[in-house]
Amino acid sequence: MPRIADRQVLLIDADDTLWENNIYFERAIANFISFLNHQAYSGAAVREVLNQVERECILSHGYGLHSFAHALVQTFERLAIEPLTPALHETIRGFAHAIAEHPIEVLPEIPETLHHLSAHHRVMLVTKGDIREQSGKVERSGLKEYFAAIEIVPDKNPAAYGHLVAKHGLDPVSTWMIGNSPKSDVNPALAAGLNAVFVPHADTWILEHEEVAEAPHPQQLLVVERFSDLRQHF
Repeated sequence: MPRIADRQVLLIDADDTLWENNIYFERAIANFISFLNHQAYSGAAVREVLNQVERECILSHGYGLHSFAHALVQTFERLAIEPLTPALHETIRGFAHAIAEHPIEVLPEIPETLHHLSAHHRVMLVTKGDIREQSGKVERSGLKEYFAAIEIVPDKNPAAYGHLVAKHGLDPVSTWMIGNSPKSDVNPALAAGLNAVFVPHADTWILEHEEVAEAPHPQQLLVVERFSDLRQHF
């Protein structure tokens, strides 16, 4: 793909695109499975139950640590033989809340790349989840200065992208959604008529896995190995 010289609007995902996120959840899940120490279910089987419970909790609690904590507690209730005492409840919720204590680990070459992109294009952060939780990450990341606008949405679907286009007066022809998730970043953006850039991450959350859609003509889909590669295209 040749370098795009014209000014574009770049909507950029946050978690696992700009900074590490899911690795902390994976560690919490590993600790939870070890703590549960189920005698009949393998670790993989416990994880399958947790995945299903997480899907259910997203519908009722949205995305974020609050929802994740609920999912761990409900999984324990479904699988454990022993009753859920207040002490056990606090221990299990502690696996989730420990994630909030991790400092933001910005991925390699992110500040330099954002500096380049924001100098040539209109750059906006678009992330989903709890507003206070995500806002806190943005503040602690030290990256806020690079964004002309920051949007925190409950979910990323075609309707959400359509709303952003209308709210900010964007031209879909020159608007790109950039992120690591086929399910939330790439496919719904394409469905909303935008262009997209897929930046794979080795530890993308399993519930964000999905086959990457093809871009309908004349929309464009770009796949890069690293976020820093965007400097070659924009």
